[in-house]
Amino acid sequence: MTPSSLSLRQSPPVRFPRRPLRVALLGATGAVGQELLNLLAQRQFPVAELLPLASPRSAGQQLVWQGEGLTVQPVQEGCFEGIDLVLASAGGSVSRFWAPQAVAAGAVVIDNSSAFRLDPTVPLVVPEVNPAAAFTHRGLIANPNCTTILLSLALAPLAARRPIRRVVLSTYQSASGAGARAMEELRQLSRTVLEGGEPQSSVLPHSLAFNLFLHNSPLEPNGYCEEEMKMLNETRKIMDLPDLRLSATCVRVPVLRAHSEAVNIEFLEPFPVEEARALLAVAPGVELIEDFEANRFPMPIDVTGRDPVAVGRIRQDSSEPNALELWLCGDQIRKGAALNAIQIAELLLGEVGS
Repeated sequence: MTPSSLSLRQSPPVRFPRRPLRVALLGATGAVGQELLNLLAQRQFPVAELLPLASPRSAGQQLVWQGEGLTVQPVQEGCFEGIDLVLASAGGSVSRFWAPQAVAAGAVVIDNSSAFRLDPTVPLVVPEVNPAAAFTHRGLIANPNCTTILLSLALAPLAARRPIRRVVLSTYQSASGAGARAMEELRQLSRTVLEGGEPQSSVLPHSLAFNLFLHNSPLEPNGYCEEEMKMLNETRKIMDLPDLRLSATCVRVPVLRAHSEAVNIEFLEPFPVEEARALLAVAPGVELIEDFEANRFPMPIDVTGRDPVAVGRIRQDSSEPNALELWLCGDQIRKGAALNAIQIAELLLGEVGS
């Protein structure tokens, strides 16, 4: 399969027509595709017809949506004719090939892969952070990396109050970030360890069962991995801070679902903790979980299957008077992928996503 060249419309539609839409899910059988199915129903997105698409290998599978059975169709030439919206979550190479064809057919594509995120002609959108960017699209909108989405929700309200100088963070990324097969492998290998066996991983490069390892995305010449550089470059683009200094260390941990991040934010001037806490407590998409007396702060189980990014343990950096520390957790499959994509589509409908 040879990637198609990207050909985008020169006069983009500002928003969708106010009628139910014909929606295609590209990558319908994956973890994110399944979450998209659930959220389209839960959020009562106006769907006139739903077309689940996947590779020929996955075609023929049966899905259930709003009580009706749907047969997964193979993605192929001509399948996007008459489609209004494509929600794509099938990987970069698939998106590079099929997204231009969907755009050429008249659809708007919201792509969850990394294929177009840093393309200067393609908006990279987190609706709570840079909603106006969605309306600059020319047929294609990129959904950011999961860890970047979660981070930007915490950074944006603070950056709006005081300029950020530098961000240093570590991520604690669950198996869900590697897909449904990685989640199932973690379940199986955990049983193997508990039964006294030797875990042998086939999906991930190392066993996650009672283990953790540095993120296995390809290493760049500067020693950072691809996942870490995504956080730098995508955060700069989303927040329109091209000179933002950011350093990330990404770690895969034995959690089924929901990512966590420990974040140090240095500002150009001191930022009172109570002021930052008050801003985050009312920030869209954010939930404050903080009980210093009980030593109770966000955990992955607090956000699994839920929309908000939970933030807590906001405190003064003891080594730098201009810096704050915080901890956050968010559901990677939900807000880190599927929910963010649907919220982008809701923006184009002129509706307010909650």
